[in-house]
Amino acid sequence: MAHDERTPLLRDGGEQAETQYEYIDFAKDDGENPRLWPRSKKMTNVAVIAAMAILSPLASSMFTPGIQQVADDLNTSTRAVVATQSGFVIALGIGPLVLAPLSETFGRRVLYMVGFSTFTLLQIPAALAPNIELLIAVRTVSGFFGSVGIANGGGTISDMFPASERAGVFGWYLLGPLLGPTLGPLFGGVIVQRLGWRWVYWVLLIVCAANTLAGWLFLKESYAPRILALRKRAREKIEDVTDRYTFTSEDRRPLSRKLRTSLARPFRIFLQPIVITMSIYQALIFATTYSLYTNFQDIYGELYGFNSEQVGLIYLGPGLGFLTAVWFLVPKIDTVYNRLASNDGGKGKPEFRLPLTNIGSVLVPGALFWFAWTVEYKAPWPVTLLATYFYGIGQVMIINTVQNYYIDSFEAYAASAIAAGAVFRSFFGGVVPLFSPSLFKSLGYGWGISVFAFIGVALAPAPLVFMKYGTTIRHKFRVNL
Repeated sequence: MAHDERTPLLRDGGEQAETQYEYIDFAKDDGENPRLWPRSKKMTNVAVIAAMAILSPLASSMFTPGIQQVADDLNTSTRAVVATQSGFVIALGIGPLVLAPLSETFGRRVLYMVGFSTFTLLQIPAALAPNIELLIAVRTVSGFFGSVGIANGGGTISDMFPASERAGVFGWYLLGPLLGPTLGPLFGGVIVQRLGWRWVYWVLLIVCAANTLAGWLFLKESYAPRILALRKRAREKIEDVTDRYTFTSEDRRPLSRKLRTSLARPFRIFLQPIVITMSIYQALIFATTYSLYTNFQDIYGELYGFNSEQVGLIYLGPGLGFLTAVWFLVPKIDTVYNRLASNDGGKGKPEFRLPLTNIGSVLVPGALFWFAWTVEYKAPWPVTLLATYFYGIGQVMIINTVQNYYIDSFEAYAASAIAAGAVFRSFFGGVVPLFSPSLFKSLGYGWGISVFAFIGVALAPAPLVFMKYGTTIRHKFRVNL
């Protein structure tokens, strides 16, 4: 299979097969080719991995309405309880560095099922944790395995959909990582208030087990090299021969060497200047989001007198922003891409994904300034909630366009490319909330939240710069994989 979409940026490090091998490939109308699957089969795969991608971020924040309850029950401080979220979120970023490249060696399905099954089982010791130390440890490990849906979702969608159709589907999938941290406190507030904080993990166990079962039953392998490798193995077994066949993308190096190359791939991709810059942009989004989410209880509890359930409803503000963006704006990413490709002789470029990023570049800092100062001066709570709505729209437009840029640039290695950005954003999303309460206490909510907004203003020109000079930068800094 040709991978024209990624040739400007990648040099494939795999060794080419010798000419004496007989090649196998997908036929023109091959039903096993993921790009030719019926749409119902593709969307079944998307539904299962989207559920995985929403449940692990959901778990990252679902306990936040019960931070004080956990601290009281386990005889510890609230900062130590927040560390259970920080460990989870950091591991959520580290996991893709391992799980994404491994999926490009062993296939997607086995990584999904092993990772998410382990994540599901780890909810049991979290629910039974007798002390904060065990809870932090279990949450951190579960974050690593729970990251599998985030690590490989973009790669799976790239496996099944061509560039002209990809952004709309990816937008709905990406609702998972965005809505998860938003819906978590909404559900968690009800559970904590009525059943206690331990039931947060029992509920997660039940829901994750249902999705794991769906994965075992319905999730299909979508990674073309893995499908062709299995076809090759079956054919050689039938013919009772060895090493007769090969396929275009086969890497015939020893497994140990392949693994070293695979595990190093996200780090090499991260060093590409555009990836570094846009990863910083995503890191700002995650650091800001988790800093706000972990402080909503203080903001709305102390300033507006909300109880835990009412605080949970505040998360509907950004959530409705996500839905608005995915419904009305995200499909336009494909529209703009196809129109620009048509004007450029029919050949698409990754930079054609970036024009709509500018919507987020304006809305994110603007909404943060709005939220910061309306909270500072205790404006009516609906005014503050409207700011979170526009912040939610801005989040989607930045993260969705950037992720699509990564997928288009590194098509065969899309999972590794997304992992390269994920670790950076998750690290800051996990660490910064540990210090944000001190920041808000010393500067107040007005200037404290405005710090994040000012960084957003500084990063706002990046999409415009890469739209104009991105092709030149990509050619100058090709990634040897």
